[in-house]
Amino acid sequence: MNASTTQEPTFGVLTDAALERSRRRLGVPLPQRNPPHNYEVTWDAVRHFAYGYGDDNPLYCDPGYAVGTRWGGLIAPPTFHYTMGEDAAPKPDAETRALLKGDPFAGLGSYQAVMEYEWWRPLEQGDRCRMLETQVGVQEKKSSFGGRTAHVTRDFLYTNGAGEMHAVRRGTWINAERHASRKRAKEKLEQQPYTPEQLAEIDAAYAAETRRGAETRYWEDVQVGEEIQSRVKGPLLTTDVVVWHVGWGMQLTPPGAFRLAHQVRAKAPGLYPVNTLSVPDTVQRLHWEPQRAQELGLPTSYDYGAMRETWLVHALTDWMGDDGWLWKLRCEHRKFNYVGDTTWVRGQVVDKQEVEGRHEVHLDIRCENQRGEVTSPGTAVVLLPTRRRPRVELPAPPASTLEGMVEHEIRRYRID
Repeated sequence: MNASTTQEPTFGVLTDAALERSRRRLGVPLPQRNPPHNYEVTWDAVRHFAYGYGDDNPLYCDPGYAVGTRWGGLIAPPTFHYTMGEDAAPKPDAETRALLKGDPFAGLGSYQAVMEYEWWRPLEQGDRCRMLETQVGVQEKKSSFGGRTAHVTRDFLYTNGAGEMHAVRRGTWINAERHASRKRAKEKLEQQPYTPEQLAEIDAAYAAETRRGAETRYWEDVQVGEEIQSRVKGPLLTTDVVVWHVGWGMQLTPPGAFRLAHQVRAKAPGLYPVNTLSVPDTVQRLHWEPQRAQELGLPTSYDYGAMRETWLVHALTDWMGDDGWLWKLRCEHRKFNYVGDTTWVRGQVVDKQEVEGRHEVHLDIRCENQRGEVTSPGTAVVLLPTRRRPRVELPAPPASTLEGMVEHEIRRYRID
């Protein structure tokens, strides 16, 4: 019996060596492969992004209106930074390139568990934006199925054109051992054709949507237990995914078609698996091509987590009005939102607090499909003006620089 047959296989198994290799990446800037979809906050770019998730808020779409608000001009929706971010990572040396090469958890199942945001100031028309991506946390945890998992948290830190901290997008991905992943129940899809009554209910919800807008919502008037006006998104169509991409960009595969796509494929063929005609096509097509999704074990195409995050933001910004500030958002993506599904975005005020001069409203929010399943639960903190202080003071970031923010975030996830 040779040595190879006596060793335990490590593919699909979480090893101590993989955890240690991942921990060595903490705080190391990760260079970006692709340019941002937008280099500058422009009227057209913001409008296309907002229209892509069904929002025609004049604060984002009408500079003539926006100039009369407290912001003095057009600002971008909170999650617009997804489309921006010139690379702030320094050019890596040979040692750093070796450290960042490959995935320490290759062979494990990986899925996004949590996405968190904090916003400290808006992106304004004419702004450029820099972004630094880095891993800030890795924790080993036992899964409910008995296997080991590694929870990896990555920060995407954004500054505005003046170099001031704009926001952080903080994502946690769970890397699970394959034998534990196989024990997870496969999600089954039971979609039924919509009845005329169901479609009429959806149309009525669209027609009833209102926006707080210029009518200030004061902190004193908010009651714990009150519900925000719901938003409906759906039934989700492939067309909706296409229109979303117009404003959001491609994100995973670089922009460009035909010759430009050919050049990318030559460098990264793995991003373009072949279709039924044996033609290479982007891995992202599982979001609009049911057959590709089915090849990967899913019943049909589905949305992006960023879409649902933005839908939650839409409901919150419409509720709070022009004078409020969305400070924090946290959500978990627990179920797929398939093409054909309808999402209802709902929320409720659960607390009010006055903290260090801030007047906070805490909300529970969620995305819920037509089957009554909560696909993405979340929480949010909104800052509102008071009649005594009608202008919200924007929250200060924990640090004023990208480097300081990285240090702060690593301390946040450090295990003593």
